[in-house]
Amino acid sequence: MSSASPAAAPDATHPDTSPDVVLVVDFGAQYAQLIARRVREARVYSEIVPSTMPVQEMLARKPAAVILSGGPSSVYAKGAPRLDRALFEAGVPVFGMCYGFQLMAQALGGTVDNSGAREYGRTDLHVGKADSTLFEGTPAEQQVWMSHGDACSAAPEGFTVTASTAVVPVAAFENDEKKLYGVQYHPEVMHSTYGQQVLEHFLYRGAGIEPAWTTGNVIEEQVAAIREQVGDRRAICGLSGGVDSAVAAALVQKAIGSQLTCVYVDHGLMRKGETEQVEKDFVAATGVSLKVVDAERRFLDALAGVLDPEEKRKIIGREFIRVFEQAQAEIVAEAGAHGGRPVQFLVQGTLYPDVVESGGGTGTANIKSHHNVGGLPEDLEFELIEPLRKLFKDEVRMVGRELGLPEEIVQRQPFPGPGLGIRIVGEVTRERLDLLREADAIAREELTAAGLDRDIWQCPVVLLADVRSVGVQGDGRTYGHPIVLRPVSSEDAMTADWTRMPPDVLAKISTRITNEVADVNRVVLDVTSKPPGTIEWE
Repeated sequence: MSSASPAAAPDATHPDTSPDVVLVVDFGAQYAQLIARRVREARVYSEIVPSTMPVQEMLARKPAAVILSGGPSSVYAKGAPRLDRALFEAGVPVFGMCYGFQLMAQALGGTVDNSGAREYGRTDLHVGKADSTLFEGTPAEQQVWMSHGDACSAAPEGFTVTASTAVVPVAAFENDEKKLYGVQYHPEVMHSTYGQQVLEHFLYRGAGIEPAWTTGNVIEEQVAAIREQVGDRRAICGLSGGVDSAVAAALVQKAIGSQLTCVYVDHGLMRKGETEQVEKDFVAATGVSLKVVDAERRFLDALAGVLDPEEKRKIIGREFIRVFEQAQAEIVAEAGAHGGRPVQFLVQGTLYPDVVESGGGTGTANIKSHHNVGGLPEDLEFELIEPLRKLFKDEVRMVGRELGLPEEIVQRQPFPGPGLGIRIVGEVTRERLDLLREADAIAREELTAAGLDRDIWQCPVVLLADVRSVGVQGDGRTYGHPIVLRPVSSEDAMTADWTRMPPDVLAKISTRITNEVADVNRVVLDVTSKPPGTIEWE
């Protein structure tokens, strides 16, 4: 894939006014979000819209280009997603991928049929027109990722066939005059070796878009939008210790300074050193006003004797809400007592995948349980500030770096809202938390030392607290707890595969944990993908 820097998003408050927006029409593809991310990696802003959106509504947004995603349907199936031919007659550049390619072919008079020419997975593509808009500068033979049953056997009139495979005569076609392009495969996935280059050729050459989006854009535009929204009033932000809430808070702090107060609920379920990072490093980097609430005893008392993982989550979420509500009430009361400006806004680290997966994309997002502030109730009387709601995770990290946040915060692996409470299989106690914190810290130290931090999406370390395994340590038998390592690779956490870590790194982590962490005598590796497993154990 191209190494171009990820692009930043425009003003999330007024997305429709941004120049050069590319609309990605989602036909139920598993890769729709990935397409949008690849467009942004080309430094062009993109948004996902549902295939049910009327074409006239799409065109009213004046997109610089439209990309039609793949999808699981057959173009001939009853109830399959359709598309108004008017899109192809509006003069807007369009790029169809897989199902989108077939819809374009069918709508414009080409032939799509189920001839039994199925292709799934890695496929050899033959480029028949080396100087075409899409393929110029790429090899005549290249590997692509196919996933289709139907196939295009005849291109629409006016189109040039530019690529084929051993079983599909029309694997790509182009019409430069009408700025319409399509490929049967998935250029957005990394298995298509020149896929990003083909996508960028469409954006830059076919659609004539200049790659102009940067993280500087999003900071400048969001600062202006937040200042306009807040005015002289005040805002609060619930810090979770994760990168999303930290970057959102830093961005709002840059916009309104002392008008923002952050609340950090120390529930005692964080990893080793992370609370100190929030209290010291984050404050030092941003100058934000931070209210820390020490609630460890409260959370441990509420979790005492609880074994069911779903019940743990509910308790942690409930207690977080109560503590946060009390903190925000104190902040509001303090502001009122001193004749200060009212606290009217709540900052959330909502990301674009959250918006897409909740069916959103316009208007104000609901406060959801998986967001950074831990599931705040709907009756909190605040207006939302969501400065990251048009960004993907990698873009958030880039914004954080530009804002000057420490790398330890910016590059932090995703961490669940309930913290280590759902990484202990069994009852949560202070002793077990301390044990898990030490094991987790060793794993993170060794991953960093091996330079694997950015190769691994996440590496949950799990304590099987209610399991004892026999071991030999020193001169005697022991009955200690097993520790599970769960390293996974992913782009969006919707699917994941276990990471093939170097054996010597695994050996060092195992040796250190069993030597240095009391009451642990076994380390095991989870080699389950998602699906069927989840990333977290509870």
